[in-house]
Amino acid sequence: MHHEASLFADPRTWVAVAFVIFFVLFGKTLWKALVGMLDKRADTIRAELAEAQRLRTEAEAMLADAAKSRDSALADAQALLEGARREATRLAALAVSDAEASAARRERMAMDRIAAAEKAAVDEVRYAAAEVAGAAAKIVISEGLSPDASNAIVDRAIAGLPSALSPRRAA
Repeated sequence: MHHEASLFADPRTWVAVAFVIFFVLFGKTLWKALVGMLDKRADTIRAELAEAQRLRTEAEAMLADAAKSRDSALADAQALLEGARREATRLAALAVSDAEASAARRERMAMDRIAAAEKAAVDEVRYAAAEVAGAAAKIVISEGLSPDASNAIVDRAIAGLPSALSPRRAA
């Protein structure tokens, strides 16, 4: 025997009916909640995209500023290097001229010392020659000059004094 069950006796029918009633009663509310969540998520994504675009624009501006700063710093560094090179060249030329002037001063001082030493040597030779001549004259006079000849020489020297002193007065 075969017993046919009615449509309302099947539990699957009641589950389907309950499902349809549930969605009829709460479907609109669920749909609004689902659409609200999706709209909120879409708004959040739009805000994040706008923030990302703003951050990208700021980053590009910062990159451009950094490039300008780098270029400016490189130009300043080049100017400083060029100035340092000019200053080094100037200081080298100054050092060379100072060294040459110092060498010339030392050479002059050496020449002055040599001249002073020569003068001192000449003066010593003259002094020694005068002493030798004086000693020789003393010997010659004491041995070879008589008292009358000696008096005659002294008288002639006295007589020649005015003429010998006259060129010195003019000088």
